[in-house]
Amino acid sequence: MQNTIKKPELLAPAGNLEKLKMAILYGADAVYLGGKRFGLRAYGGNFSKEEMIEGVKFAHERGRKVYVTANIFPHNNDINEILPYLQELVEVGVDAVLVSDIGLFMLIKNEVPNLEVHISTQANNTNWRAVKAWQDLGAERVVLARELSFAEIKEIREKTDVELEMFVHGAMCISYSGRCLISNYLTGRDSNRGACTQPCRWKYNLTEEKRPGQFFPVTEDENGTYFFNSKDMCLLPYLKDIIECGVDSLKIEGRMKSIHYVASVVSAYRHAIDSYFENPEEFTIKQEWIDELNKVSHREYTSGFSYHKTSCDDQIYNTTSYEHTSDFVGLVLDYDEETKIATIQQRNHLTVGQEIEFFQPDAPLFKQTITEMFNDEGISIEVAPHPQQIITMKMDKPVVPYTILRRDVVTEVVTEVVTEVVTEEN
Repeated sequence: MQNTIKKPELLAPAGNLEKLKMAILYGADAVYLGGKRFGLRAYGGNFSKEEMIEGVKFAHERGRKVYVTANIFPHNNDINEILPYLQELVEVGVDAVLVSDIGLFMLIKNEVPNLEVHISTQANNTNWRAVKAWQDLGAERVVLARELSFAEIKEIREKTDVELEMFVHGAMCISYSGRCLISNYLTGRDSNRGACTQPCRWKYNLTEEKRPGQFFPVTEDENGTYFFNSKDMCLLPYLKDIIECGVDSLKIEGRMKSIHYVASVVSAYRHAIDSYFENPEEFTIKQEWIDELNKVSHREYTSGFSYHKTSCDDQIYNTTSYEHTSDFVGLVLDYDEETKIATIQQRNHLTVGQEIEFFQPDAPLFKQTITEMFNDEGISIEVAPHPQQIITMKMDKPVVPYTILRRDVVTEVVTEVVTEVVTEEN
């Protein structure tokens, strides 16, 4: 029903308070986070009430929004305990809550009517009638299932008026819209109540009952049938098509990822979105954006279900490891303009002689070789070996707090992946 294309919201993950600040400073319009209960990332750090208050204040002061996940599939005891938590979210001033359960949705509408509700992707919204039903019930936004193609999303947009949100980047679950039973079956930890152990990322072997201890690896052959280990979604190369679908919010997965991941992915999509709306007719994907996405830890990239049904090409068979082209090694805490001295918190191995790249929220990248650095007592040191050690060094160019320091690593595979992603025909 919407005809005009508007600039979509860029929605970023915030696994903790530090990640929230990084996401906003590097360009997110909104963040989503979880409290200590009722979300689907029970081991993602999450926010206490006090941290949530600080995070909301930080976001609202900069004109950004905060959404809180309460998207578990609740059992009776969860429902009985959740109302005070929802009322607390209103007190904190969050902008919306994400839910997947219709009973919880109706509870909010009846008991906490001033709390905006977004319907989680866990609700499996795969068709326009389902989305329209949520709209008629009073939902302000629906997060679409990752199994949808761009053509299906366009049809949903044409037939509904509710806000639409879609995933554009991050990990893919081996399940239906995230509804997975493997974790609960193997470990007793229910992924649908926030305790997923990601067993779809484990290595598996087959055994035959008459040959105990003899393992047969699950590998690919010409006959097919392979499991688990999906590639990561990356839709930045197809951003023009995404925007022209008319969705209202573009969502990045990764509440359990690093601050380096959050800053880099948000920055790449921020620049790409802004570039499109500056000149839609001349818009092209810049290699520097793709390069930025390759710097963070990730699996090989795929476009998922966007243009076709997924196949064996969207799975990884030879490794469970991640790849990246940069190591996150430090974070700027402060900078003295007079002395040109930066105070830095070490996050990985730092040593004199290394060439370091400085990645800032609103400034071009630059590189500098470490010629000298000092510990917190002002003593010159060659190496900063201690976790989160505070050091100082003189800068060639000004930097701001929350600037990321990183060093290059050699990864030939990434170049091949980038070529595949950029040149894949729509």
